[in-house]
Parts: sequence; C-alpha cells; structure tokens
Amino acid sequence: MKRLYSLIAIILVFLGFAFVRGQRDANDAANQKKVPTVGILQLMSHPALDTIHRGILKGLEDEGYKPGKNVKIDFQNAENDQSNMKTMSARFVNENADAMIGIATPPAQALANASNKIPIVLGAITDPKGAGLVKSNSRPGGNVTGVSDQAPLEAQLNLIKRIMPKMKTLGIIYTSSDDSATAQYKMFKTIAKKENVTLKAYSIANTNDVNQVSQQMVRNVDAVYVPTDNTIASAMQTLVANANAAKVPVFPAVDTMVKDGGLATLSINQYDLGVETGKMTAQILKGKMNPAVTPIHFFRKGDMTVNLKQAGKLGIKLPQSIIKEAEKNGEVFK
Repeated sequence: MKRLYSLIAIILVFLGFAFVRGQRDANDAANQKKVPTVGILQLMSHPALDTIHRGILKGLEDEGYKPGKNVKIDFQNAENDQSNMKTMSARFVNENADAMIGIATPPAQALANASNKIPIVLGAITDPKGAGLVKSNSRPGGNVTGVSDQAPLEAQLNLIKRIMPKMKTLGIIYTSSDDSATAQYKMFKTIAKKENVTLKAYSIANTNDVNQVSQQMVRNVDAVYVPTDNTIASAMQTLVANANAAKVPVFPAVDTMVKDGGLATLSINQYDLGVETGKMTAQILKGKMNPAVTPIHFFRKGDMTVNLKQAGKLGIKLPQSIIKEAEKNGEVFK
C-alpha cells in the first residue's frame, strides 16, 4: 500500500510540473502573440515627413511601445509612387497589422481604401474630411482618426506682411493633385482677400513643373507663399534658386522648408505632430481609444522659424522682435 501511495504521489508531482510547464508555455505563446504590429506608410523621403516619422516612434516609446521589443514596426516608403502605396497598404492588411499610420494624405487614402476595419491613424493630414478620410473632423465615424497639420494660415500671412510691409503682390504655388495643398490654397485665398492682399496663384502637376512655373511666378510677385505641399517640398531647392535669382523671398508653411531656403514661417512643429500621432496609435493599441469617436487632433499654436542666412542673401532685414521670438520659442538658422 505504501508503494502505491508513493507511486500516486510521484504521478501527482509529475502532473503538477507538467501543468506548470504547460501554463508557462501557453503564457509565453500568448505573450508572443500580444506583440502588436504597426504599419507606417510614408509618401516619400524629405525632411518634414522624416521628422514626423521620428516623432511617431518617440510617441510610441513614450507610451511604452519600443520597436523590436514589444511592438513590431513595418515601415514602408512609397517614394511618391501610387502603385507602391497600394501594394504596401495591402501588405499591412495581409499581415494583420493592429494599426496603420499614413504620413501625408495620399498614403492615408491608400490605407483607407485597403481596409475599413484596421485602425488607421493620420500622421499630419491637413484636411481629413476634405480628403474623404472621415465623416467629420469632430466625430470621424469609422476606423480612421489622427492628427492634422493644418497650418495657422492667418498668422502666417500676418508674418509675411510684418516682414514685407510694402508688398503689392503675393504669389502662391501648390500642387493641383494634392488635396491638402489645394484645400490650403482655397483657405489662404479667402484670408488674403479679407486682408486686402493681392494673391496670384500658380499650380503644378508634379516636380517637373516647378522650375518653369516658379521662374514665371517670381517675375510677377514680391514674395512667394508655399502651403503644406509635399511635392514642392521635395523640389524646394529649385524653387529657392529661382526665387533668389529674382531677389524674391519664399515663405513656406512648414518649418523644415525654412531650413531648405525659405525666409521665415510661423508653423506647427513637425516633430510634435509625429509624437502626437504615435501617442494616439499607442492608445488604440491599448484599447483605450476608438477611432470612430476620437476627434481629429489640431495644433493651434505655431513656432517662429527664421533663416538669417537667407535674409542676408536677399538683403532683407528681419524685425528684431521676430528674431527674438524665434530664439525663444522656435528656431533660427544662421
């Protein structure tokens, strides 16, 4: 009988170890499955979009998601190719991504076309409703929410007037096929009319048009305004070269474009846009945020950015108050 009890005890101990090991293996497998995948689709490589991308990774890390440790990041750069955007969006869907992020309007639209179920976070989309991505900016109503990079247009126009008080004609150049850029042009046109500023519009279809169109534009205007436009941002050197030859300053909507030869702007910080995008994505992964009822996040305050080297090239003396504001709350390129 003692031998029987001993045998039973041994069996029970063995079963206990087996149960604990099985539970541990099951937990390990469950933990592996819990590592979420985030697909990030970027329109192309240029400073503004690259800065947003870095901010997204920082926002995810701030919320506890570290790439390679507890979150898988599948980053894809479409290089401004529509067919690439479609293929890369399908890739995210096929790998059952837990969330997808679109940096710029075309990638966001491609993601939305690929899935109406996987949560999509907009990484700096100027006009989500106008781009057909949400039912309304206050209540998106589907699987899409995110961050807008809508520039403070009125403040930017006032900045141009402060620097160019004798300006008679302001040119604006934008890409006609870019929904966000077109939307900003229409809004800026309304503001310019209200401020009694003569505005001359010039549109391009692609980067190949920038050289010819900008050469024509700078002969007819006193200054140039560039809205948030990824196509023109990628050809900023061409625009600036033609504007410099005519001694015409360029005022871009985005701070990184000032570094590339713009004179000044009062803009939303691109890195901060990315950080907020990453944090919203993290909240969705944690199950704490529902895109359908999460309003689009708008930044209301811009930072002053000036390029003193560019001012010297153009022979323009920037008001000291603007320089001090940039030194205190923005950035000064020398």
